[in-house]
Amino acid sequence: MVRGGFPEAVARNDQRRRARFFDSYLADLINRDVIQLSEIERGAEMRALTRLLAARSGQLVVTASMGSALGLSRNTIVRYLSLLEEVFLIKRIPAWSRNISARAVGTPKVAMVDSGIAANLLDAGIDRLLQPGGPWGPLLEGFVLMELSRQLTWSNQRAELYHYRTKDKVEVDAVLENRQGHVVGIEVKAGSTVREEDFRGLRHLADRLGDDFLVGLVLYTGAQTLPFGPRLRAMPISALWQVGSCGCAP
Repeated sequence: MVRGGFPEAVARNDQRRRARFFDSYLADLINRDVIQLSEIERGAEMRALTRLLAARSGQLVVTASMGSALGLSRNTIVRYLSLLEEVFLIKRIPAWSRNISARAVGTPKVAMVDSGIAANLLDAGIDRLLQPGGPWGPLLEGFVLMELSRQLTWSNQRAELYHYRTKDKVEVDAVLENRQGHVVGIEVKAGSTVREEDFRGLRHLADRLGDDFLVGLVLYTGAQTLPFGPRLRAMPISALWQVGSCGCAP
């Protein structure tokens, strides 16, 4: 997760050399692609927003809160977010609902497309990630969301990626829905153990969808696949790279 997916970064075992690559890449991206193409004069604001987005990876896009934190107007934040998405630095994950029109107005989540860039922006090496209060949870959720997004581009199953959140704050980190309306729910837990309460959002979604709910997964940092009732499982995050590890309906 700290190395990210760029071949140039993956090939650098030394953290300082990897950080220099990320710094250079991000500077070129903002100075060339974003500032020049959009005629933004205050690059410092864009860089500050990028760092804030790294800290909030996997969280809801609340433009008013971001604007308040950075001293920028809501319209400026909206414009900057669109630019960062156009250059593939961030990705917004829309809210899921059975009502298609509701998805357009639901609050999306945001994630940095490359976890290595996000970790570097926060100066979050492995040691800091493991410290109490570090950015481990948000970065891990963003990492999983982007891995799911990438895998959907080559999957034989045509599906879309969403997140789910009710007014009562019942949440599911990722919702995958295919063209037939079948749904897989995924929670991300930055821990090596899983409890019944970690399935609260998934059980809510399963009750709401009935037979359209195929399976609910809690991806965690442990090593075992564990059943937690009908159509509910805890699985290692490494299962994202293992074929056939789910043992559930396709």
